[in-house]
Amino acid sequence: MKNLFLATLLLMANFVAALADAQTGKPAPDFAACDLNGKTHKLSDFKGKIVVLESYNLDCPFCANHFTTGAMQELQAEATSKGVVWLVVNSSNPKSPSHRSTAAAKKEWAAQRMKATAWIDDSDGKLGKAYGLKVTPHMIVINASGEVAYNGAIDDAAVTDGDPRKARNYIREAIQALQAGKPDRRQPHQALRLRHQLRELALHLTFSLIEEGS
Repeated sequence: MKNLFLATLLLMANFVAALADAQTGKPAPDFAACDLNGKTHKLSDFKGKIVVLESYNLDCPFCANHFTTGAMQELQAEATSKGVVWLVVNSSNPKSPSHRSTAAAKKEWAAQRMKATAWIDDSDGKLGKAYGLKVTPHMIVINASGEVAYNGAIDDAAVTDGDPRKARNYIREAIQALQAGKPDRRQPHQALRLRHQLRELALHLTFSLIEEGS
């Protein structure tokens, strides 16, 4: 019980600290990261474009639900067709079972029929740390001026089953608002996003403890 309490405090502390990273309305941290073909992508290269960062781990039941239903791929396709740069970011450490080698990642990309711009190998964790990516799918939307327009959950339904299309999708709303010329920062929904992210965090902790005890 003591170990559970300490683990919970540690994860909560990390999560609260993450909220201070990549703050909405502030310049987005620049980055240089490679995709599966060895091409380096820099945020500065996308000046003038909306950029979406999707923290990805198919082993996560929340993330998996978005992909098995096809909802994430549809959202990716919708965004990229409008000129949005969409980067799938896998920050799993090489020692983690969720880490993917380049070959495995390419196979997974094809199998999941991803419609993103690129899969970013962030196995060194630099991009993830810069943006405070702690759970999946944690989403970041950066406006054409290079400022963080949105930082939080993908929608208002933190569930591991069901159709994500029925939920209110914050990323779609943020992109639409930005393309309409509105400085959309989703501040009215900060508490709602926090509630759902805390729920995701609690479930992630539960899964981790179950794995440790097995």
